[in-house]
Amino acid sequence: MKAGAEGIRTIGRRIGKMRFAVSGGVVQWFPGHMFAATRVIRERLKLADLVIEVRDARIPLSSANEDLQNVLSHKRRIIALNKKDLANPNMMHHWIRSFDSKKQDCIAVNALSKHSVSQLLALAELKLKEVSSKDTMLVMVVGVPNVGKSALINSIHQIAVSRFPVQEKIKRATVGRLPGVTQDIAGFKISNRPSIYVLDTPGILVPRIHDIETGLKLALTGAVKDSAVGEERLAQYLLAILNIRKTPLHWNNLMNSAKQSDGSSPELVERVSSIFGNSFHKRRKALDVTDIMYVEGLVKEVMYTLFTTLSEYDGDLDDDACLESLIDIQLMSLQKPLKVVHKSSEVVRTMVSKKLLTLFRTGKLGPFILDDVSEAIM
Repeated sequence: MKAGAEGIRTIGRRIGKMRFAVSGGVVQWFPGHMFAATRVIRERLKLADLVIEVRDARIPLSSANEDLQNVLSHKRRIIALNKKDLANPNMMHHWIRSFDSKKQDCIAVNALSKHSVSQLLALAELKLKEVSSKDTMLVMVVGVPNVGKSALINSIHQIAVSRFPVQEKIKRATVGRLPGVTQDIAGFKISNRPSIYVLDTPGILVPRIHDIETGLKLALTGAVKDSAVGEERLAQYLLAILNIRKTPLHWNNLMNSAKQSDGSSPELVERVSSIFGNSFHKRRKALDVTDIMYVEGLVKEVMYTLFTTLSEYDGDLDDDACLESLIDIQLMSLQKPLKVVHKSSEVVRTMVSKKLLTLFRTGKLGPFILDDVSEAIM
């Protein structure tokens, strides 16, 4: 098997031209409420003293709403890279430095952590007090669907209520597994002297995502409904990334190291835990099983299956046709570890795809950053 030496940027360009990516066309998902919300957000942005733009830490570039970037670039702004627990921490450092080098305030956060959100709020208050002496100031929170914006708003709300209990009856933001759940705009007070109010907004996309790979990244991380793209197409995209990056080989090397050292090394335990995890977070309710040991065993079987299919494949993975052939083999090989039983091969591939996507989205396949930091333009 020919070894690949491509960077993330080259990988992206290549995958964007592959048959499964091109044949599905560009990704387009723009429900009616987004059109109205876009208009309202643009109007309210004029009043905002600071904007918190929430992006998915796994796609710090692709999760930016391109239609709003021109407006946001002229506003005082903090980019909050949410879901940092699902992103590669080593690569995250490079992204933070990249934003800093362009004089753009950026912080990696976990919207479900009160400590993490408190750090974000402290930064927001600091930035406002540095540049303004107004008695009342407005912070707007914006972002594409399903970047965890509503979860962030709920955490901010909890902090706000602890500071100003009179707000206790304010309705929490709706959080759901489907993108585009929040469809209204609400706000609440987080600070006094000066008075600072946080305003939530619905998640909105651009009407048409012209770059195929950007659309696939958004869909893979949940910003676009699966039905708008197709689960199998997304699973093919994910497998293409894993194979080109040789990720399954890394999984095997890591687990072999764990076996040789009996898993006793603190550093190794930390590395293995970053892949398999020791507990389920509230966000990970999407998994259709509750027994942790069962799921971790299932994940190991999935990883081993992807490792063996990749290492035993004798085709040239620099050739797109060979890579797509390997992906087809893997989709069918995953039927057993994912416990998918059905007579129809089409149904099998769909069910396998759905389960594989769930493992990725809940972090069970490890932390990832899909964007290339060298292409970052704010």
